Amino acid sequence: MTHAELSQALFTRLKQAQQGGPQKYHDRLHEQGKLGVRERIGRFLDPDSPWMEDGLLARTLDEGLPGDAVVTGVGIMQNRPVAIIANDPTVKAGAWGRVTVQKILRMQDLALKAKVPLVYMQDSAGARLDEQFDIFLDRRHAGKIFYNQIQMSGVIPQVCILFGPSPAGAAYLPAFCDLVIMVDGHSSSFIGSPRMAEMATGEKVSMEDLGGARMHCMQSGLGDLLAVAEEEAIGLATQFLTYLPNSWEEEAPVAASRPPASALTVEEIVPAEQNVPYDVHDLIAALVDEASFMELKPLFAPELVVGLARLDGRVLGVLANQPKVKGGVLFSDSADKGAWFVQLCHAYGVPLLFLQDVSGFMVGSAVERQGIIRHGAKMLSAVASVTVPRIAVLVRKAYGAGYMAMSGASFQTDMVLALPTAKTAIMGPEAAINAVYFNKIQELHGDERAAFITAKRAEYESRLDILNGASEFFVDAVIPGSCLREELIFRFGLLHNTREAYMPKRTMVIRG
Repeated sequence: MTHAELSQALFTRLKQAQQGGPQKYHDRLHEQGKLGVRERIGRFLDPDSPWMEDGLLARTLDEGLPGDAVVTGVGIMQNRPVAIIANDPTVKAGAWGRVTVQKILRMQDLALKAKVPLVYMQDSAGARLDEQFDIFLDRRHAGKIFYNQIQMSGVIPQVCILFGPSPAGAAYLPAFCDLVIMVDGHSSSFIGSPRMAEMATGEKVSMEDLGGARMHCMQSGLGDLLAVAEEEAIGLATQFLTYLPNSWEEEAPVAASRPPASALTVEEIVPAEQNVPYDVHDLIAALVDEASFMELKPLFAPELVVGLARLDGRVLGVLANQPKVKGGVLFSDSADKGAWFVQLCHAYGVPLLFLQDVSGFMVGSAVERQGIIRHGAKMLSAVASVTVPRIAVLVRKAYGAGYMAMSGASFQTDMVLALPTAKTAIMGPEAAINAVYFNKIQELHGDERAAFITAKRAEYESRLDILNGASEFFVDAVIPGSCLREELIFRFGLLHNTREAYMPKRTMVIRG
């Protein structure tokens, strides 16, 4: 054959491989309101930007499995290189075969070597049982995908957009990523299918209740963001990556500074009365750059708000108690949520801002049986391990172990600031007076009891005043709300590039 004939034959074969599986499977995707694998990649990457694809011709000779059901390559997103591993559901329902695994492993190796973010576009029926002995047992078989994810964790950002199912062993792929985005009504992840669950336990359960997107984003915590459509999911992944560096060794991208979106002052947002609820999103909007706050896990444990934002153009991680949900009290799930987010920011060098308005961890037999002490210890361990700059702001209540979990001074926070509305102690006045004077209160009756309790609470509250703490230098400064944003900008600027080193040790042991 001539060079021209060889080139033409190659182009024909490449075009056929790019088309994926039979047309009927493409039609089925579109009927379900889903995009094809190359449409997903195209919408994620910058228009008309370079795209380097490896393994396009895998299993195209005689086997009819173009690409072996996965597209792997490196493209440009927001002018930055990003590696992509995307299942093609038109080929064997995106199920993993022997070459699928090898392509995934190769792209993981390349992403780690090049130190670029890695995005998994997951839409797979799992592993092919008819090829299981070619993909399960060896050192370079499917288990190494998860091993690689664990080795890459905190080294390069890993994002999973779950467009469809991720069953059985593949269910662990999103679990090892920094962020998991699920599409409502389409995404699912489970160890055993509804049919398998019924066989094993007798339980009859729908796919959605067992492992659907809404369940994972609201209850299990596996999902971090819930999208209504695939286009939104792709946009969320893009937005998230704009806050993170290409690897842990680099700095997060800096943007132009913008004024805050909220026209309200901090004093207008935060009530002086300790038990009057308000929406902490309003406080965040009054402090960070306009339209820069990206909340993560908003549907899971909403009593704690976490997310990425920008302050004077620089990336910042925000943790804030939410007084309008369960009084902002910390539960097991919110402790896990806080620990995850603190570790995420610590891994990629993102400074942390804690906005404290917390009366502590929840009490009672139900939460004790759920292991709230263990879960709380995870968050405390994460906060104590942080080496990135940390500033805590005592907004109102800062009581008990909640004060420590939200990076109080005893957890060696770089700076602790307070608003004039702040009050801090082991416990609030109601619980404290009942604990200290229980026997005396039982001896009194009627008006006499009420007057005694009122007087003791007033006396206790006077000692909670933050000016007492400031007088003893327990906090670094008490800041008027109107000055808080500028104060934070200056202080975080001062702390920039002050990441501390760990004390020499291998690792900590967290009871989980």
